[in-house]
Amino acid sequence: MATESNKFIDRLAEIDHPIVSDGAMGTMLHDHGIKIDACFDALNLTQPATVAEIHRDYIQAGAEIIKTNTFGANRTKLDRHGLVDRVDEVNRAAVNLVKRVVLGSFKEVLIAGDVGPLRVPLAPFGRIQPEEAFDVYVEQISALVDAGVDLILIETMVDLYAVRAAVEAARHVNPAMPLIASMTFTRDRRTLLGNTPQEVARQMDAFGVEVIGVNCSGGPAQLLHILRMMKDAVPNGRFSVMPNAGFPEKVGGRIMYPAGPEYFGDYALSFWRAGADVIGGCCGTTPAHIAMITEAVSSTPKDALVSVISDLESAAEVEQKPAEDRSQLAQKLEDGKFVIAAEMDPPRGLSAHKLLAGASLLADAGADVIDVADSPMARMRMSPWAVCHLIQSTFGIETTLHFPTRGRNLLRVQGDLLAAHAMNVRNVFVVMGDPTAIGDYPDASDSYDLVPTGLIRLIKEEFNTGVDHSGGLIGQPTSFFVGAAMNLCPNDPAREIQVLRKKIDSGADFFLTQPVFDIEKVQTFLQRYKDSLGDAAVPILVGILPLVTERHARFLHNEVPGISIPEALQKRMASAGESAAAEGAQIAVELIQALKADFQGVYFMPAFSRYDMVAEIIDSIK
Repeated sequence: MATESNKFIDRLAEIDHPIVSDGAMGTMLHDHGIKIDACFDALNLTQPATVAEIHRDYIQAGAEIIKTNTFGANRTKLDRHGLVDRVDEVNRAAVNLVKRVVLGSFKEVLIAGDVGPLRVPLAPFGRIQPEEAFDVYVEQISALVDAGVDLILIETMVDLYAVRAAVEAARHVNPAMPLIASMTFTRDRRTLLGNTPQEVARQMDAFGVEVIGVNCSGGPAQLLHILRMMKDAVPNGRFSVMPNAGFPEKVGGRIMYPAGPEYFGDYALSFWRAGADVIGGCCGTTPAHIAMITEAVSSTPKDALVSVISDLESAAEVEQKPAEDRSQLAQKLEDGKFVIAAEMDPPRGLSAHKLLAGASLLADAGADVIDVADSPMARMRMSPWAVCHLIQSTFGIETTLHFPTRGRNLLRVQGDLLAAHAMNVRNVFVVMGDPTAIGDYPDASDSYDLVPTGLIRLIKEEFNTGVDHSGGLIGQPTSFFVGAAMNLCPNDPAREIQVLRKKIDSGADFFLTQPVFDIEKVQTFLQRYKDSLGDAAVPILVGILPLVTERHARFLHNEVPGISIPEALQKRMASAGESAAAEGAQIAVELIQALKADFQGVYFMPAFSRYDMVAEIIDSIK
């Protein structure tokens, strides 16, 4: 803990209203014409006037804390832009920029050295070891402290492992430097690794940070609820809150944030009452938002808080009911987002460590949803709905449960659906399933009471209306989003169209396709699908199976029904030699680029659990 005199600590001690921090830097830079994929931190060197203008606008809006433009100024992120050897220079330039702007403002303004997350999560869920992260953070924080910041803001962190490494690094550099450590949360009010606000607050307090924070995440209503949960867990703690301007929306190709400045001003009072000592903004916020926060907290006496915000807080309680009953996949498809799904097989034994490591890699790479197969190739594996629950609760990423009808009677089908919904699984992919004759237990029962279209109808017309197959009430309607299988290169196109029509008529919400390799065949059938079904057509996620070796390609082409690999692609894999996996990844990228405009997303099926290949492909297509 900091013991010597410090302007930030002194300001906290004499607080009569919350300290107002600034808002988004990236949003403002983008509004100034900077491309979204540019290195914002390098602008401290290349376009200092633009950065300084934004700092100046925030000070004029009333910000008492200005964050340095260094959110991504660590070596892991700067390395992407060829600036790995300029960490010290970029961070020092950022601090000096703020100093000059503050000097010219003739105001008492604190400078926060902004430290963001590394490019990938820490082990055991990522590729960076804690000691490596410690060194990275020491390098950046040393530059910020030496340049003269008043405090360090460790923000938008997704896991407590990284927070601990950053805090330890800051204490190593200067034990007296005050720290704000701030986490971001998913829509279900958990971190990416599944920690609750209470757990985060207690851990932050144990780390010894001066201020426990929550930032980014969603809008003010969500963060008000999280702030209260944190305050309940650590009643004597000090807290900061810096929300986004609402959940982002894609409008006309741009990311927009719906919460306006006046709305922020209203919530500033609620944050104050809930225990916030520092209030600012994150993504989507502007000087106008900060001006409204400043006006609200400076014009309202503390003893008048209760009377002016009771209605607002009541509304927040209603708004902050967890959005568990709405499939995120459904929302993304409805919003026109290009969705990335990736399939994983459950483990064959009790240990799920490798599966969770793979899920972490896929989530970090940018997958929107992880599909979990059910006994693929009729081989005994862990129950998939348990795996879905593990992935969702650990990483906060949504899953799709594969749900074969084969081997399930009507009782088991309905019981499994209830179990899946109770564990917050909202997406199910209905298929017939592999025959037991090809698997580990060829003599096992292979009977079933429902074909896929029957199960789709049961889910959409019965469970989603609140009754079971016998008409009995199940308490409340389920909210399943149902997918079905599709073949884009069928031997009998007319029959495939007929089957797809039945699936859609039964209530299918989306299709996942078998792996595709022949672009011409795919586009020909897709046009027939659209012509035949018209407005009834539902979104399609096209199947992508990255080839790993020449032998892999030949096996798929010759032995797997429904998969045909053009001779030209087989020759490319043969010619690639030891670089076959890289060639397979490049083929996958080319297929996606050629088909992206025609589909609503992609559905990766990694061979041999090569999740690293899928992660690299996602990086390429993004």
